[in-house]
Amino acid sequence: MTQPIKLPFYAKLACILISLISFAYIFCIAKDVITPVLMAFLFAVLLLPIFSFLNTRLKFPRHLAAIICVLTFAAFIIGILVFISYEVTDMANDFDTIKKNANAFIVDIHKFIKDNFNVSIGEQKKYIDNVTKDSVKNGNATIGSALISITDLLLDCTIIPIYTFLFLIYKDHFILFLAKLINKENHSALKDILSQIKVSINNYIVGLLLEMTTVAVLTSLGLWIIGVKYFILLGLITGILNLIPYIGIFIAGIITVLASLTGTGETSIILGILIVNIIVQLIDNNLLVPLIINSKVEINAFVSIIGIIIGGAAAGISGMFLAIPLLAMLKIIFDRIESMEAWGYLMGNHVPRKFTWRVRKAKIES
Repeated sequence: MTQPIKLPFYAKLACILISLISFAYIFCIAKDVITPVLMAFLFAVLLLPIFSFLNTRLKFPRHLAAIICVLTFAAFIIGILVFISYEVTDMANDFDTIKKNANAFIVDIHKFIKDNFNVSIGEQKKYIDNVTKDSVKNGNATIGSALISITDLLLDCTIIPIYTFLFLIYKDHFILFLAKLINKENHSALKDILSQIKVSINNYIVGLLLEMTTVAVLTSLGLWIIGVKYFILLGLITGILNLIPYIGIFIAGIITVLASLTGTGETSIILGILIVNIIVQLIDNNLLVPLIINSKVEINAFVSIIGIIIGGAAAGISGMFLAIPLLAMLKIIFDRIESMEAWGYLMGNHVPRKFTWRVRKAKIES
């Protein structure tokens, strides 16, 4: 029987860092392939209980059960998109009102800047014209990037359901592959890791849906109180965009402000929208996220923020969305490998109230 090789700490640290950097580099250069696969994996784990119920309890064939799961999930997403598109079409009928109120609002902004910052309206318009000219010069590149992004999105929307279907079909095949990679004496640990990953991802996605629903309801209620038209649509959009860390709520705020111009261009309404968004975000960040999200994945805020930033830099919005579940999977693996347990603790949200060094004092011989 071969004995395991014991490496010094610096050698272990170097191997860990080299491995992490290698995985990150592979992800960056192959993100267009890996990102849809990871998204499909998350959806497959979410649909796994339904698949197991159809296949095991109701005795549906595996292929039929997987097709029903994917079609049900797709129908849910399409239903939300149809509702949003219907409401947006209705909102487009108020375009003339939006244009009128937007002009009135811009005039108020010009007057406010002139009165408080001593910048004439002519100078403001001159600056806006310069910015507009620069935007026109870069317009072709922007349009090209937008078309590429739309093409990639359509491709992902086509291929992710296919990947999800295949993950459900070949679930046992992949598990057997992992079992063949690991020694039989470690199969119990592998089973525990896979079980915990499934529970963690399910809890995380369900928590996201609960957070999205709560944010949508609170935002809709706040917008209804201050008298904003299409408050249900805007609340739903805010809840969905809130899934995108950092920039999602900012985009939702801009959309809400523009939509509010269908009714009136008064500054008080726009100020009310900003107050509603701030209050909802305070509730979300200080109550919903700790109770619903952090309690599900057990990742501390420091590691979460770093992971989201790295994910965004590597793969944009998709990377930001995938960061938390991937970190949760890493923590589960680290917690169950003795040599990596310290890294799992570092990622966790358990903070000791007090730490005292226990140093044994050497006995002084008389």
